[in-house]
Amino acid sequence: MAFEVLRAVSRDDAYANLVLPQRIRHHRLDRRDAGFATELAYGALRWQGTYDAVLALNVDRPLSQLDPAVLDVLRLGAHQLLGMRVPPHAALNQTVALTRAVVGAGPASLVNAVLRRVSEKDLPAWIAELTAGQLDAAEHDAIAYAHPAWIVRALRQSLVAHGRGTEEIHDLLEADNAAPVVNLVALPGLGSLEDALSAGAEPGDLVEGSALSGGGDLGRWAAVREGTVRVQDVGSQLVARAVAAVPLEGAAHDAARSPEQWLDLCAGPGGKAALLAALAAEQGATLLANEAAPHRADLVRKALRPVPGDAWDVRTGDGRDLGREHPGQFARVIADVPCTGLGALRRRPESRWRRTPGDLTELGPLQRALLDAAIDAAAPGGVVGYVTCSPHPAETTLVVSDALKRRDDVELLDAGAALDAVALRPLGAGHDRMAQLWPHIHATDAMFLALFRKLPAATSKES
Repeated sequence: MAFEVLRAVSRDDAYANLVLPQRIRHHRLDRRDAGFATELAYGALRWQGTYDAVLALNVDRPLSQLDPAVLDVLRLGAHQLLGMRVPPHAALNQTVALTRAVVGAGPASLVNAVLRRVSEKDLPAWIAELTAGQLDAAEHDAIAYAHPAWIVRALRQSLVAHGRGTEEIHDLLEADNAAPVVNLVALPGLGSLEDALSAGAEPGDLVEGSALSGGGDLGRWAAVREGTVRVQDVGSQLVARAVAAVPLEGAAHDAARSPEQWLDLCAGPGGKAALLAALAAEQGATLLANEAAPHRADLVRKALRPVPGDAWDVRTGDGRDLGREHPGQFARVIADVPCTGLGALRRRPESRWRRTPGDLTELGPLQRALLDAAIDAAAPGGVVGYVTCSPHPAETTLVVSDALKRRDDVELLDAGAALDAVALRPLGAGHDRMAQLWPHIHATDAMFLALFRKLPAATSKES
């Protein structure tokens, strides 16, 4: 099963978190075997860069000349030998047997020889050998913590941009490599965590209606099957609740505009939209969930199905058009914009090897355009939440500062205080009126939140 996941990722550009549950169900693995296979697949993907460097020292040709399927098998074997408690003889025997079964008898001897050499040292010894040359700190950490060097540098820069010290970089990189706990959310007024808690899940300590689960087949719980309990990172839960709770002013608060209209500008695949829609239903508001891609819009509809139908609608189209089509209409707008996803590397282990610095340049104009559309669509006195699953300043603080320089119709609210207002304990995530969550501090994805108040025209900055 782990081999099938790696092949889907490398051959088909698939996402491991989507493929993995399907393969677990297909093979009908019990909880113990599913846990083993998950660690084997995710671990091999997380540590791919470091394992490839180790393998390159033990293969008699460039890795690019290997059959890609053989390379995936070698990565699985390397993770068993260097990153798990599998006895070496078992790791060797099972990986060679896998090679014979899924690739062929010929490559099995190569796999056997290479992995025997890999098994001669443990991971710290291999890292020491690989980092013995003239490397800068980022290049060293790239090998020691299995992140591309440019991401190490980017995360170091991100810590500074959000008011933290560079000495935290190793804790952050380690948190990216830790297997994440499954975060659950019960949709307010609709879902119950009773089954999850009785099965051993623990109540979440950051936000109400959340729980932490060891995983397994969550589909065994009726509430999960029905969609009233969902898998959603606590960071995403917090930013959604913060946007839904910030007090409104002016026209956005006018009772004559009741019910409030909310907008999720980039709703796919629908997890955050489902929570927002449930909150909207509780408050007598309605949510318009927008998604550009038709197939993702279908996922949003599926996610929203448990919420009463009069509380939501789904629009398929370019979010950048909504500010022009619906100017000043929405009391609350959340723009969870497309980003590099550098804040979710622990949950999407393959993404660190797919992203490039050029992605930041390509995404910047889209992020700014979506934020402008969100502000244009907000009613005077309304709230706009700009959200990314990335701490990189090019996607966070710089986008916000650009908007404040370009526009005279918004003011920045205190996002750190807004998160604390919906959290079960103080988070300490605020800096310069923006907020950044961290895996190594909050055990969440590195979600960024900036909150804007739309100003009435008569009180705009220019006037």
